[in-house]
Amino acid sequence: MFFFDTRPKVTVHVAQTGESFPCAGDESLLQGMLRLGRKGIPVGCVNGGCGICKVRVIDGQCRALGPISRAHVSAEEEAQGFTLACRVAPVTAIRLEVAGKFEKPFRKGFAAAANT
Repeated sequence: MFFFDTRPKVTVHVAQTGESFPCAGDESLLQGMLRLGRKGIPVGCVNGGCGICKVRVIDGQCRALGPISRAHVSAEEEAQGFTLACRVAPVTAIRLEVAGKFEKPFRKGFAAAANT
């Protein structure tokens, strides 16, 4: 049985990769990307605890799906458009930049330990 997702969607564009994907207004930016098997935004814990999916919204509007940890996004950063992609849903079309690196920080530690 096939399920066709008929929820209205807006476009999310990742500036660094040039990739775009549709995202429903009732799902997080990260869920929308993962639902399609895309990899434009780094993925960590998917619930706001790790900060891996930190992004800066360049254009468009989002709404909060829950609190955003001040350990990962300060009030000043939030005022500048920074947020966690797992904790916001799109209201309008979004253009964003990934704030962190495109790799999980703990991978580097394992690689460095293996090479020593």
